[in-house]
Amino acid sequence: MTSTTRLTAAQALVEFLANQWTVDGDIRERTIPGMFGIFGHGNVAGLGQALAQLHAESPGRMPYFQARNEQAMVHQSVGFARMHRRRATLASASSVGPGATNMLTGAALATTNRLPVLLLPSDTFSSRVADPVLQQLEQPHDTGLTVNDAFRPVSRFFDRVQRPEQLYSIALAAMRVLTDPVETGAVTIALPEDVQAEALDVPQEFLRPREWRIRRPLPERQPLLHAATKIRSARRPLIVAGGGVLYSGAEDSLRELVEATGIPVTTTQAGGGAMLWDHPRYVGGMGATGSTAANRLAAEADLVIGIGTRYSDFTTASRTAFQDAQVSFVNINVAAFDGYKHGVQLPVIADAREALVALLAELDGFEVSREYSERIVREKTEWDAAVDAAFAPSGRIRPGQPEIIGAVQSATDPEDVVVQAAGSLPGDLQKLWRVRDALGYHVEYAFSTMGYEIPGAIGVKRGLEALGDRRDVVVLVGDGSYLMLSSELVTAVAEGIKIIVVLVQNHGYASIGHLSETIGSERFGTRYRAWDPAAWDFEGDQLLPVDLAMNARSYGLDVIEIASTPSAVRDLTAAMAAAKASERSTVIHIESDPLVYAPGGEGWWDVPVAEVATLDSTRRARADYESRRTAQRPLLGGAS
Repeated sequence: MTSTTRLTAAQALVEFLANQWTVDGDIRERTIPGMFGIFGHGNVAGLGQALAQLHAESPGRMPYFQARNEQAMVHQSVGFARMHRRRATLASASSVGPGATNMLTGAALATTNRLPVLLLPSDTFSSRVADPVLQQLEQPHDTGLTVNDAFRPVSRFFDRVQRPEQLYSIALAAMRVLTDPVETGAVTIALPEDVQAEALDVPQEFLRPREWRIRRPLPERQPLLHAATKIRSARRPLIVAGGGVLYSGAEDSLRELVEATGIPVTTTQAGGGAMLWDHPRYVGGMGATGSTAANRLAAEADLVIGIGTRYSDFTTASRTAFQDAQVSFVNINVAAFDGYKHGVQLPVIADAREALVALLAELDGFEVSREYSERIVREKTEWDAAVDAAFAPSGRIRPGQPEIIGAVQSATDPEDVVVQAAGSLPGDLQKLWRVRDALGYHVEYAFSTMGYEIPGAIGVKRGLEALGDRRDVVVLVGDGSYLMLSSELVTAVAEGIKIIVVLVQNHGYASIGHLSETIGSERFGTRYRAWDPAAWDFEGDQLLPVDLAMNARSYGLDVIEIASTPSAVRDLTAAMAAAKASERSTVIHIESDPLVYAPGGEGWWDVPVAEVATLDSTRRARADYESRRTAQRPLLGGAS
């Protein structure tokens, strides 16, 4: 007879999660080493009780972490997962209704970034004995619909445990997706509040330790040979390295291939760190916010080798980056969905590391021409000089963002991690930040979520500490994003999690302000100014009397304020040194000039401009837009 234990559905789920392990080669670690939770009537008697009981019986088996916002719980889990290269993540439990829907943005972010998170939103009564309950959404056309159904389009897996015995199949299916390199993303299990508290006889087999081995599929022989033949015949090949290189642990294999062949490498935002900045064949970030070196080589490339990239519009510069009439593509990707994008006819559907190892063997003896090598060196040298110039202190009392980035960079250690997500900083960081460690660059730019930065960085630090890694985590955040989720700093204070936050205040939305100018809207609605009742707008000169440094100090952090003087950049460097020496979290507040931009990288981003307008600025922008669009290509795949 099968041995069983009498548990509630919530107790069974928590016990199950505590016994799941991910295996990746020689690495074995807990898949879900902890759970966030904000409790309400929907889960306090279910998951809340289950976590309390397990903690009383066996502290540390499923640690419980607090957060101040449900969205921030998911962001922390994403940062954690990134540092663990998708082998581990954290679960996030919410109550019914608003607690659940607060996680939707985090779910979309995780799925878009192909990073695993486990979401456990509570749901309304499955029995409907109490109907409607507090916080229940009612739809007359579908009385079975709940707010949790909104998770379906933003999750890679969704199911609802309507009966306790459904837990077995649902939990196992959820774990499969969490640990699948192709399908991973947000995994959502909706838990009706009554079902959480119902008891069932749970088979011991369900509760025993279980291993989930990450698949590393090998490349098929014929596509691999076809790709190698294409590379050998190319005169100007270019590698575009994406996040898949890092999640596969393929950065060493990539470097070996590059050093053997001389092929230059550019990276996407997710791929930052796949090649280190000072490698002679690394030419910087790619696309709309990329370097001139990468974009000039891309424009003339006759073969583009994409490795672990999903080819977003920023990477392809809205399909204007690759201009050679006969350019063709080789896409190496574990996911066929990404491998076949843009009409590519040479996909190699395989794990990035396995494919690179196999490709290196097939390319034995191949090297790019001396002429092409010299061109790569010239472009890299020119771009490196442009970055040096952008970093040089100008003596402005309000330095530009490039100077601020340079000062922060100079004060960090090579292994430190920079975290960012939204605004003008992601573009400037892709151009300027000199990545010196494979895990040293974490810019969430797939969903580009304002407010991600602080909770994401706390998750990054959690992930590093779980690995025994003590490196510093540095957040660069504008005032717009800071105001979205700064409350999560309380979490850092409560648990003694050290992060360094460089708060760049420019009194508005710098990125969208600049974009607004380029499309002819003259920064309308992008400044933080007092409402002018006579003009009916926020376009005046009266700054808001908001003290963000005082706000950060009120959370219990150390705060260093950089005065607006000609020595601001030097003072920022000193403040970074003090923050690194401290054991506590520190916020460094500095005012910036939002009109000082990073050097142009010759990329473009397709943002449609109004086709008709009475504003002269908009009409001029439309003319420029139409000119730029002529370089777009409907398909990038090229001939096979």
